[in-house]
Amino acid sequence: MITELSAQNFKSWQSTGALQFAPLTGFFGANNSGKTSILQLLLLLKQTVEQPSEWNEPLYFGDGGSPVNLGDFDTVIHRHNNSRLHILLWCKLLEKIAIRENLTEFLSFSTSIIKKSETVMLDHFDYTFGKHNLGIELTDQGYKTRQSNISVTPFRCYGNSNPLSSRDSLSLLQKAFEDLFSRVHYLGPQRDDPQHGYSWGESHPKDVGRRGEKMISALLSSRIQNRSTDEQIMKWLQRLKLIDSYALNSVSNVEQNYEFLIRQYKDGPEVGLTDIGFGVSQVLPLLTLCYYAPEGSILILEQPEAHLHPKAQSELADVLIDVVKNRKGQIILESHSEHLLLRLMRRIAEGEECEEGISVDQTAFHFCEIDNGNSRAEQLKVDEYGNISNWPKDFFGDDMGDVAEKTKAEMKRRKANK
Repeated sequence: MITELSAQNFKSWQSTGALQFAPLTGFFGANNSGKTSILQLLLLLKQTVEQPSEWNEPLYFGDGGSPVNLGDFDTVIHRHNNSRLHILLWCKLLEKIAIRENLTEFLSFSTSIIKKSETVMLDHFDYTFGKHNLGIELTDQGYKTRQSNISVTPFRCYGNSNPLSSRDSLSLLQKAFEDLFSRVHYLGPQRDDPQHGYSWGESHPKDVGRRGEKMISALLSSRIQNRSTDEQIMKWLQRLKLIDSYALNSVSNVEQNYEFLIRQYKDGPEVGLTDIGFGVSQVLPLLTLCYYAPEGSILILEQPEAHLHPKAQSELADVLIDVVKNRKGQIILESHSEHLLLRLMRRIAEGEECEEGISVDQTAFHFCEIDNGNSRAEQLKVDEYGNISNWPKDFFGDDMGDVAEKTKAEMKRRKANK
């Protein structure tokens, strides 16, 4: 689980400060306030880790097929006029690892990437665990390990290309870093449009894809593995009051082709996914990811509430809590939904004594805003009763202001009509 993140000189963030993460972490704020950039920073590390072994640049900024396409180093640097990007990450490992005869559960990783003579390169990286520190730095004589001053060749922004062995300390830390990001799964705000039919080549994807394009493969794969993915999705679709049931069936006489049929109400006719409201097709990939990804996964979700009506947005908060509590997952989301946040506040007030409640220390919510091109984040101060003591002005608009102005307009018109 990611427990803290900070960065300097990344996009609109000159400095993020130390952003605290929890099992359920949310970023809220206006458009273009820097919320999405925080998620992109994590995806930047994920796609760097996932590059083929022969690829060895400090960071992989992406292309059209990667989770995020950030262009290049100059594009991501704050105001495009700095030569250093710094990232610091704290995490709690899924399983403890033995480093130098010590069992390590909490780990920090920091790295600095610089540009010299038009070349992007690693300046240094460090792992910290307990009272120990291991890392690589650039010196006048080339790259050296910090402690033993041994010449090394860095592997991307986080490892050593030529480890002494698979059991040396740096190699173990490198593997722990890779394992952490192998558990990160991402779903973007724009999901694929529903189709009249789907094909499946019996693949078994890791997740549903950034646009939900692998959702059908994931559902069919889960059936082969006898997992309860369909059961969980059906339960939540009914609770969100979107549909009564669905069926994913093979098309007769057409090998490896499937149709997705929806029954909107009990005993109603089955219709295609393309013939019902858009919200169903947009929430299906989200529910599939939540219950298809392995337990202990880290799910990064952009606008999970997209195209849902207000009540369904509220109920969606309970889906996220269920994933955190019962699937041991971590949710990191970016949202504009007042309804989702207010349901979370309610569940905090109810507490863990309630089946659907959650404790305040299992959550972390941040409000992002931008001023003169600089983003800043403020963590919302939430007490055990779900109250926010530092609620930002006009967080979700000015409801009371609109009611007051509506009343004034009504009185003015009534007076004029008399």
